[in-house]
Amino acid sequence: MAITKEKKEEIVSQFKKNDSDTGSPEVQIAILTTRINHLTEHMRSNKKDYSTRRGLLGMVSRRRRLLDYLRKVNPDRYLDIIEKLGIRK
Repeated sequence: MAITKEKKEEIVSQFKKNDSDTGSPEVQIAILTTRINHLTEHMRSNKKDYSTRRGLLGMVSRRRRLLDYLRKVNPDRYLDIIEKLGIRK
């Protein structure tokens, strides 16, 4: 199950930099982290769901690329987002 529209709006409002910001790396990373956490719980009870596993690995890779970009462009924002979301380095 995907995240609800209300949950997504809540995440965007928490991590946005200005009023019209919906696509900054911080917002994208936060949304992906929420989806990854949800799918991780799903995978704990459905170990043989290989199609979900493939999608989960793709999301983790996308989040990793966004985090690498953010670390290269602005290390302070990178450290702030991994601290807020509780992501390992």
